[in-house]
Formats: sequence, structure tokens, C-alpha cells
Amino acid sequence: MPNILPPVQADAEKLGWVVNQLLDNAIKFTPSGGSVTISLVEEGSNLVQLSVVDTGIGIPVSRMKEIFEPFHQLDGSSTRRYGGTGLGLSLVRQIIEAHGSLLDVKSVEGKGSSFKFPLLAIRD
Repeated sequence: MPNILPPVQADAEKLGWVVNQLLDNAIKFTPSGGSVTISLVEEGSNLVQLSVVDTGIGIPVSRMKEIFEPFHQLDGSSTRRYGGTGLGLSLVRQIIEAHGSLLDVKSVEGKGSSFKFPLLAIRD
């Protein structure tokens, strides 16, 4: 019998947007042949952890804080390879924090990134 996760306390529309942004970024920065994984895992009796993990280009440790600055992209050159406005991750973090959670980001340049956050499970 499959393990059924409990519902979580969240704004479904905003959470859907967050997941879409994280997946879009993971796909955009993962070269052909790489992988992107999304997972939901129950942690303890009151949390469900959502994670998006990729085997993409990664983020240099020295520039990790920059990814959350509005309108900022790590490659700001006029010949950059990746499009976007530079707002996605800033808004992702704001929405996750508005849900009472924190976004955990781990990355190794050239190997990939992991974006994870827990959500409060609703129990009877």
C-alpha cells in the first residue's frame, strides 16, 4: 500500500507557483543528460518536506546570497545564456517565508543544486 502524505497548510496557488519556479530553474540550468527530481517526504509527525534537486551547473558558494536579490542574475552580461528577469527566487523565498517556512539551498558548482523547504502537515 502506498504511503499517503497528509495535506499541508498552504496556499495551493502560491505553492504551485513556487514549485513551478523551482522546476523551471532546475530544468533551465541542467544540461541535456542531467536530471531534475522533485520529491515530497513526510518528516516526523507534523512536516512534509518538498525538494527540487538537479544535476545542473550549480551555484558558486561565494555568490549564493546573490540568487535571492531581486532583478539580479549571476550572469549579468549582455551575452548571457539563460533568460529571465531575476525575480523568481526572490519571490520564491518570500512566499515560502510567508508560509512560516525557510528555504534550504545547497549547491556545488558544476554538480548541481538542492532547494528544500518543510510545510506544516494538517492532522485531524
